[in-house]
Amino acid sequence: MSVTAPSPPWRPLSFSALAEWPVVDPTPAFLAFARSAPALVKPDAAPAAAPLRPAAEAALRAPAKDGAEARRFFERFFRPWRREGAASGFLTGYYEPELPASRTRSAAFSAPLYRAPADLLRLAPDAPLPEGLEEAQGFARVDADTGRLSPYPDRAAIEAGFLEGRGLELVFLTDPVEAFFVHVQGSARLRLPDGETMRVGYAAKNGHRFTAIGRILVNEGELPLEGADMAGIRRWLAAHPERAAGLMQRNRSFIFFREIEGAEAEAGPIGAQGVALTPLASLAVDAALTPYGTPILVDAPTLRVEGAPFHRLVVAQDTGSAITGPERGDLFTGSGEAAGALAGTIRHPARWTVLCPAGEEAGR
Repeated sequence: MSVTAPSPPWRPLSFSALAEWPVVDPTPAFLAFARSAPALVKPDAAPAAAPLRPAAEAALRAPAKDGAEARRFFERFFRPWRREGAASGFLTGYYEPELPASRTRSAAFSAPLYRAPADLLRLAPDAPLPEGLEEAQGFARVDADTGRLSPYPDRAAIEAGFLEGRGLELVFLTDPVEAFFVHVQGSARLRLPDGETMRVGYAAKNGHRFTAIGRILVNEGELPLEGADMAGIRRWLAAHPERAAGLMQRNRSFIFFREIEGAEAEAGPIGAQGVALTPLASLAVDAALTPYGTPILVDAPTLRVEGAPFHRLVVAQDTGSAITGPERGDLFTGSGEAAGALAGTIRHPARWTVLCPAGEEAGR
């Protein structure tokens, strides 16, 4: 799949052929696309985003005032493409936790989130990998004296003290389980003791592959498949405190964070595209296959959101290490407890209809 016309088995359709299109409210997706637009028109924007530039310029020049204008915008600048055959996509959800935190360690706040360390190197995407780094997932450890690369220590080693004494602690949470789920979500809105709100977001990772601990619990007979949502996993961890740390460490991936300053108080966290996410309209995708800014109509009829089957237009604006493949997405559900409850239940088959640019003539 690409932002330009995809290759088979993707085939073009008309909007009139999409049964779900008349009932979709495109307004949230237009807001999300408009947030992507400044990144799409920058001189240093990724080449893959170039076909989206006419639509982005139009969104900045004349924002849609209502749903009817938003619908005309997408129909003017895009054409739908859909994979032939049965629906083969899969949708999950994520959110921005809201948690108490402190900038200083104490008995009440003892679980750190870390800044990226100086010996963590982001690998060039196309660079050949040295032996032993085939699974490095874009990051490795670099020896300051020799320049030699090696795999970065995993979650267990870091939690055993590998980073101690470096002053890398960004902020402290109340509980290691909460810190673990902030790693899974990739961002958080934190309430500090003085009433200040602090936003943290993804900065880097240690390069180890993400492992879903819910899948481990299912495979080992600890939880039934239908009970392995976020709430079920949390209940298991609370019921087995002596085994919780060991289970979480089986996810060897470890996330490093940065403080997000100057973010709009009411906006969502900053996604991988560098723009604020929009609840129920921003999608994390495999960015190697789907350029940021791409609108996607997601049809997941077995998922009910706000009392109705999920048929929504969303925009690719984020990514995640567990999101791989052309029809795999993670829906941003918002911030706080209610958004987390919804995100934790989303594990649904879905059909992807990708909106690809209609061509330069559409921008005239």
